[in-house]
Amino acid sequence: MTTSCISSASGDSAAASFKPGTAGVGDRLFPALGNGGYDVAHYGLTLDYAPETNRLKGTAVITARATRNLSRFNLDLAGLHVRLATVQGAEARYAREKDELLVTPAKPVKDGDVFKTVVTYDGTPRTIENDDGSLEGWIETDDGSTALGQPAGSMTWFPGNHHPSDKATYDITVTVPKDEDGDPYDVVSNGELTREEDKGETVTRHWRTKEPMATYLATISVGYFEVDKGWTDDDLPVYIATDPDESENAANVKDLVPEILGWASGRFGPYPFSSTGAIVDHVPDLGYALETQTKPYFEEAPDETLLVHELAHQWFGNSITPRVWKDIWLNEGMATYAEWLWEEKQGGRNADEIFEDFYGGTDSESEGIWAFPPADPPSAARVSDPPVYGRGAMVVHKVRKAVGDETFFDILRTWTRQHRHGNADTPQFIDLCEGKSGKNLTKLFDVWLFDKKKPSRMQ
Repeated sequence: MTTSCISSASGDSAAASFKPGTAGVGDRLFPALGNGGYDVAHYGLTLDYAPETNRLKGTAVITARATRNLSRFNLDLAGLHVRLATVQGAEARYAREKDELLVTPAKPVKDGDVFKTVVTYDGTPRTIENDDGSLEGWIETDDGSTALGQPAGSMTWFPGNHHPSDKATYDITVTVPKDEDGDPYDVVSNGELTREEDKGETVTRHWRTKEPMATYLATISVGYFEVDKGWTDDDLPVYIATDPDESENAANVKDLVPEILGWASGRFGPYPFSSTGAIVDHVPDLGYALETQTKPYFEEAPDETLLVHELAHQWFGNSITPRVWKDIWLNEGMATYAEWLWEEKQGGRNADEIFEDFYGGTDSESEGIWAFPPADPPSAARVSDPPVYGRGAMVVHKVRKAVGDETFFDILRTWTRQHRHGNADTPQFIDLCEGKSGKNLTKLFDVWLFDKKKPSRMQ
């Protein structure tokens, strides 16, 4: 059923050359995510949030470029009540169909035009429970909330083009009241804190992300945090926000983040963002961490391996983002392999030994890695399953053994340089591996990346 609110006449949008943009971008695993017909350049989000009642008021200013003549376009938005929509300053008609917001501008938008959409909304943001029982979206915590978006949760707190193929820059401004004792809640988000304003009863914080970011990597964490600020050896600002309940166990995070980034920069190329850090919250039942851009989110104090994994994602997944969701192995296989390289560096098992432990099923993370090919998850519910991580890392190691260390690390650094702040896919990675090595690697990828069967060690 479609519900509609008309806030102005539609104008002349019936010309044959103007058509509605598509709902979804055609991703096999997530056909409803994203929207066709435009490309977002910037999100300006101004939010008022009351932790005591879990109520959110928001204004989203979305700057985009039309990629076709548009009579109408869609935005992904789950729940929340839309109060007003404008396009280029004129009131627009809007309607709701499930998790789609259909916007009909007063005047159609021409192909190539840069246009600004403003959506005013409010309500109680949703928490999404996925098929595997995991939670995403707007998640209440014991002292506030956190917003986590992989793969679809960001549409619970702002309207947008929620597919990783459309990356944008962000300004996120959040106003929260002080608590009953007059103490301010902290608000932590992606990028850099550019403004902080105490208005007596409320506090406003403005966070800016200057490099492109996929919507699933956007985050807000509201609560009480102990904040450590510092710098890496390369003069990169570091911002660590830690829930007081985790401060003792997470005491080493502020030293580990610069150390790991220094090491990873030598392996993968220059760090791709203008700041770094981490959010260490206290939500032990959440069950996962997430590589939210510039500040990976942890439900509790992370160990070194998990910290390495999420920081490696700043290169693999955040700077280089999959064009479609089935290529998520390029995120998770690379980040898992970073764990292997770190263990090797720390004097533990070397990468050959870890590979053998995964192949033989003796590694604690190896269960289920042969369930399906890493580059072809069978459904949306399986994109975070073991083959994407463990077998994905095994593919990476097989490439390393086939081309040699010098060429292998050249491949990684070239990959992160060529696709910095962009999108990439599996065929592009294969082409780079073959181009750099001068070898035909078809059989390697066919067997280890695409084949449904468990290969022999020697293949």
